[in-house]
Amino acid sequence: MSVRLTSELADFVNDKSTTKILATVNGDGSPHAVVKHSLHVGDDGNIHVLELLESSNTNRNLVRSIWFGSKVAIALLGKDGRSIQIKGQPVKNHITGPLFQAHYQRIREQLGDVDLSSVWVIEPHEVIDQSFAKRKAEEEAKHPFFTHLDRLAG
Repeated sequence: MSVRLTSELADFVNDKSTTKILATVNGDGSPHAVVKHSLHVGDDGNIHVLELLESSNTNRNLVRSIWFGSKVAIALLGKDGRSIQIKGQPVKNHITGPLFQAHYQRIREQLGDVDLSSVWVIEPHEVIDQSFAKRKAEEEAKHPFFTHLDRLAG
């Protein structure tokens, strides 16, 4: 089931200083993770990924995700240390049309003489705060006895 990203989270995703890593699954089941500066939240509230290379592993894996219904993960790290993971489902691949054309013109203005293979649409299903303080509090509440002995003795 999809979730709506808050405007604050959309701003975080769209911030150029946020590091964005897209994780997909290769055909052999191994993970494939790449930094994707072209990842952003579109006007439709979904995540859009601009794929420049037709034969890239990421492109192949996203096609496989649509065929077999597998999910992807997006890890985000802000300059302030904030860390968020978004799990989602690729639902559409634009290779033509107004959305594709708008992104194609913009990417050529930014990068020069490059191609745009496709605009992937990823529907967000889950948002997880992966910041250390948040995760530590959750772990301590869930597993209060998982404490190193030196912390108890000191």
